[in-house]
Amino acid sequence: MKEIILIKLGEIVLKGLNRRNFEDSLMSNLKRRLAKIGEFHVQIAQSTISVTPVHDDTDMDEVEDCVSKVFGIAAFARACVTEKDLDKIKQAAGEYLADTFDTPKTFKVEAKRSDKKFPYKSPEICDEVGGYLLERFPDISVDVHEPDVTVTVEIRDLGAYIRAGLIRGAGGIPVGTGGKACVLISGGIDSPVASYMMAKRGLELTAVHFASPPYTSIRAEEKVVELLERVAKYSGRIKMFTVPFTEIQEQIREKCKEDYFTIIMRRFMMEIAEEVARRNGCHALITGESLGQVASQTLKAIECTDNACDMPVFRPLIGMDKEEIISISRKIDTFEVSIQPYEDCCTVFTPKHPKTKPVLAEVLREQNKLDCRELVERAVEGVKLTTID
Repeated sequence: MKEIILIKLGEIVLKGLNRRNFEDSLMSNLKRRLAKIGEFHVQIAQSTISVTPVHDDTDMDEVEDCVSKVFGIAAFARACVTEKDLDKIKQAAGEYLADTFDTPKTFKVEAKRSDKKFPYKSPEICDEVGGYLLERFPDISVDVHEPDVTVTVEIRDLGAYIRAGLIRGAGGIPVGTGGKACVLISGGIDSPVASYMMAKRGLELTAVHFASPPYTSIRAEEKVVELLERVAKYSGRIKMFTVPFTEIQEQIREKCKEDYFTIIMRRFMMEIAEEVARRNGCHALITGESLGQVASQTLKAIECTDNACDMPVFRPLIGMDKEEIISISRKIDTFEVSIQPYEDCCTVFTPKHPKTKPVLAEVLREQNKLDCRELVERAVEGVKLTTID
């Protein structure tokens, strides 16, 4: 019996004249992600995408897991395909749903007849299939109001599809439809969640990570790669640029007042990230900042930080508390990696009493003690590229 995945679109259906572009992007993303698993026919008809494996030994559990992480999908289901013949539909339903009916006590049947040439109307399909299932599984009964299982029979142009329920998809819109943005990624909890949330809104991600050897270890960088690998299960391919940051941090320590270390460091990060972003076709920056969470994330500190770049800066976590952020990190499977004890460069030379309400003129006076342009250029030229897919 042939098993496929049926995919239901979400907010894509509201895109009006641009809808086709969103559908094409979703189809392209699906095909690229599924190519790692095997060969598939992916096609769209009547606002539903079908994913059909070419080979019968395809691991459908793996396919289901892959599809569940593709943005732009509202819901999906595994389904069996049969001919548009009522007797064959009933027989296929009985065989395909045998395991599903092991534990439930009630069910109902819904029918969707997109192919109006099919000789039976939806109520007739429900009656026939429901009656057959009652005979085949005498231990269950019909409950049309609150059934344990809802069996759906879809009569479409390409065949008849039988499924039991829908699984919620990743939602959002297809990656790439919103343009490209560059995320400042650390080894903490917040920035991977911010990456996930902006990819969900259609942004293709580039990442910038700042490394400060010997103060930070190679394991800290490997931790960030592992985090991005988990984000990439949702976002698709990510280019990660590792920036050598040691010289800048040592210069800040030597020439600037201690309580300005953090804000000046953040300004350098934004300027460098913006330069890397422009060279890679990005039009915005993304950070994992949450208002008031730490000293560098007060309103005055964010004002001073934003002054260092011209690009828009997206902060999807800005109004969230830590528990909300942790909840999402657990959902996307980054939390356990984030809490591994490998420090990133943000913890290097941390001042005892950082400025929480910095004044921009004073920050610039301290930062101007450094040869900023030369330091930025050397850092940008020294970046290392890692492609994560």
